[in-house]
Amino acid sequence: MTEGPRVAKARYLYAIASTREKQSIGNIGIDESAVYTIPFKSISAVVHSCEPRPYETRDRALAEGWILEHSYVIDQAMKLFGTVLPFSFDVIVRGDDSTIEGWLCRNYDRLASELQRVEGRAEYSVEIYYDYDQLAEEALRENQELRELASRIEKEPKGRAYMLKRTLDQKLKEIVASEARRQVDRAISQIKSLADEAKVETKRSQPPEKYRDKRLIGSYSCLVHTDSVNKLGDVLEEINALSGFAVRFTGPWAPFSFVKLGDAA
Repeated sequence: MTEGPRVAKARYLYAIASTREKQSIGNIGIDESAVYTIPFKSISAVVHSCEPRPYETRDRALAEGWILEHSYVIDQAMKLFGTVLPFSFDVIVRGDDSTIEGWLCRNYDRLASELQRVEGRAEYSVEIYYDYDQLAEEALRENQELRELASRIEKEPKGRAYMLKRTLDQKLKEIVASEARRQVDRAISQIKSLADEAKVETKRSQPPEKYRDKRLIGSYSCLVHTDSVNKLGDVLEEINALSGFAVRFTGPWAPFSFVKLGDAA
């Protein structure tokens, strides 16, 4: 665990926001640090004062708490200032407020342009799940060929029944996979028409309990304008209402996946 008081010889960066005002946001930062803005022209850095060393600990609960506090500050900054350019956890710049002002000055054009690009937009997460057993049952019920194959399995000798069962299982997998892919392709097409940007997510996190008996077939991060959020929600609800499918739609978040800061330094 980090020991000793943190001396204000550095600044912890949470986000860049569109505001000209220097203001206190409150003791809402990591370890209840006082969060405030450091302005330069039309933009400001959202920071707290800290010692110039990383937030490191072997205490997993403490580390997770720090990350949640970091995210909370960014969420509050979005409520105050609109869309922000978020920093990942533990970005610390050695120096004082004037150091941050100098950094904002050197990178002003890039930061201001990026803020303008994502203005009025937020990041949303879309995860599409399907229930294999439910879709397989429906395919078996609706497909005469599969019903006849299932009926034969009950009448054949053990060895022959085993081979027929493997054939049936393979056909069911193909039909279910085809239907799942059809719905995902439909979703992707509509997501792309409503989102400014969309990215396939390859990282898999533990889903909430209600989704754990289902299979994830598509996971996307989307940058969506406020005007398009309800339309996207309606499209996803149509898929969510389909038998055997479930959609997890979360946000708004700061646009972590879409901010392009390049080599700002």
